Amino acid sequence: MSEVSEAAEGVAEALDAGDANSAEPKRTRRKRLFPNMSFEEALFLANSIQKHASGQEVRRLTLFEALKRLPDSGPTRKLITASGQYGLTSGTYNADVLSLTELGSTATDPAAPEHCKTKARIELADLSVSPFKAIFEKYAGGRLPQVAVMRDAAAEAGVSVEDIAECVETVLANARFVGLVRTIAGTEHLVTVDDALDQLPTPATEVDPLRGKIDPNQHDDAVIAAPKPKNSRGRSSAATSLDDTCFVISPIGDDDSQERRHADLVLGSLIEPALEDLGLHAVLADKISKPGLITGQALDHLTRAKIVIADLSFGNPNVYYELAFRQALRKPLVQITRASDRLPFDVGQFRTVVIDMTDNYTLVPALELQRQEISRQCRAALEDGEAAERPSPGSIQTSGTICQRIESTRRRSASSSKLWRDALRILAQGRSR
Repeated sequence: MSEVSEAAEGVAEALDAGDANSAEPKRTRRKRLFPNMSFEEALFLANSIQKHASGQEVRRLTLFEALKRLPDSGPTRKLITASGQYGLTSGTYNADVLSLTELGSTATDPAAPEHCKTKARIELADLSVSPFKAIFEKYAGGRLPQVAVMRDAAAEAGVSVEDIAECVETVLANARFVGLVRTIAGTEHLVTVDDALDQLPTPATEVDPLRGKIDPNQHDDAVIAAPKPKNSRGRSSAATSLDDTCFVISPIGDDDSQERRHADLVLGSLIEPALEDLGLHAVLADKISKPGLITGQALDHLTRAKIVIADLSFGNPNVYYELAFRQALRKPLVQITRASDRLPFDVGQFRTVVIDMTDNYTLVPALELQRQEISRQCRAALEDGEAAERPSPGSIQTSGTICQRIESTRRRSASSSKLWRDALRILAQGRSR
């Protein structure tokens, strides 16, 4: 072999070795130690098996056809996985059949004694998942600690840094749902299982995590003073990215009106604190447009904001208009409402946080829990993206049909022609992305 050949071979070997050393290691999926949704949301699948199959084993495709859901969509896989992690059901998202576990059957059986049903739900929601159980056993029987303290406990239980906030949010949501959180002497306590069973709560309404939540019917009108919102100043959307913006659509009302006090209270006491961990700032609709008007700038925020929170309290028509616009774009959206405000059935099926604002004594002790729930729902909506609210084919109108209906309505209306054109243009752009 010539010196030139030997040199060339040496260079080739060196390059091969360099390629081997520089090869990127395979990315590994981070292992989660807990389900990716609350127990209340996962319970939807078990309740559906009870409803459509009388609690018996059922073919997966048959069940989701009855539910009018896509059987292989991301949200469906997420639901089946979480239900299995809680121990409610058996069968993976690839399985031919799904069935209830023994505890899952008891937790959803309408004929089961309330005591047995609640005990099964507590076992599944808070004691079947290792980090949830560790947190519960550490603080059960005393006052609910600060969120930062609970996050330390989650870290001690082995939860990764990236998942700690979501873990605590889910623990609190589960404990509240199964009746382990009670207000005692004006503060929230995490009660023991025996105490919870001694004073059984009224069962909450179930949630459909693929499209949202329907919940209580209590009367509420909170009257506590609202702190001034701090991060709600509008920004010029034409020149500014809205990737860190949560656009809040809410009934506004005149100064000193009940609607205005409500909007300031919810924004300053609940929404803004809930968004801090997500790195988002809130922009209230009235900061970029006049009250009572839906401007092109508002439509732009509805289109480009990273997430939208819609406060459906008081049944304000403008809020419902903006809500429908955002839903047509299929972008991350969370609804909130007072418990006393009945939501229309179709709207109530979407992701909703229900807030009991009966009086100061009901609202104030639960503020931190409500913040955590809003944060949890926003986090889930952002993770799910478009898929979170995507129905099965034919179950609702497409945005194209909505555009046609808007155009038809516009032709019958002589006013706000520019607004209609803006709405149609933005919807068309949203469909083409």
